[in-house]
Amino acid sequence: MTAALECHGLDAGYARSSPCVRGLDLAVERGEVVALIGPNGAGKTTLLTTLAGLLPRLGGTVVVGGTELGSGSTRAAVRAGLVLVPDDRSLFRRLTTVQNLRLATRRHGHTEAIEQVLEYFPALRNRLKVDAGQLSGGEQQMLAIGRALLQRPKVLLIDELSMGLAPVVVESILPVLREVAASDGTAIVLVEQHVRLALEVADRGIVLVHGEIRLEDSAAALASDVGRIERTYLGESVAAG
Repeated sequence: MTAALECHGLDAGYARSSPCVRGLDLAVERGEVVALIGPNGAGKTTLLTTLAGLLPRLGGTVVVGGTELGSGSTRAAVRAGLVLVPDDRSLFRRLTTVQNLRLATRRHGHTEAIEQVLEYFPALRNRLKVDAGQLSGGEQQMLAIGRALLQRPKVLLIDELSMGLAPVVVESILPVLREVAASDGTAIVLVEQHVRLALEVADRGIVLVHGEIRLEDSAAALASDVGRIERTYLGESVAAG
């Protein structure tokens, strides 16, 4: 069976002479949630922005649902079914919540799916007429993910979901991703600093250090032995996450 997302020999970064990500091989299956973790500067964001076509590849291939993507083409990535929720959320801050959602539905013709988004994130129901810039951080993240879901992604990439959010808010959002993966077969790659919370909803965990995969195992196995992650982080403790 063809994986939802495949990378082969992927080099990514800003200078061919010194890539941030080197020779990365990765496969994510339909309905699988992968937690991508690692210290700051490991190349996690660079990897996601390259997969999404925001940054041209320095080498290697990216395949989504059997379709090989051209380098540096966000249009090709979206057409193939790959959608990125960036760490800045990229909302239209002067548009209301419902206007942000309708922009996605008009483009993709799934107006009825707004109701599904509101079922996933009921906190948005009473905020539909509020400008996105006036939402709380958690509400903005819910809106950003909801807008991405309206595009019916085959692969959903989420960068730093918890940035600026309290752990209790993160705990309310992460189970939605598990549900989306199970119900829609969406493959999800999640970059998350709250390691424990990410591993609770993930199927698999990958530790990226200095642009290379240094550790990969089932989420359950990694969660049961945080020391492995600590050692892979080269001594930086992540137990508090």
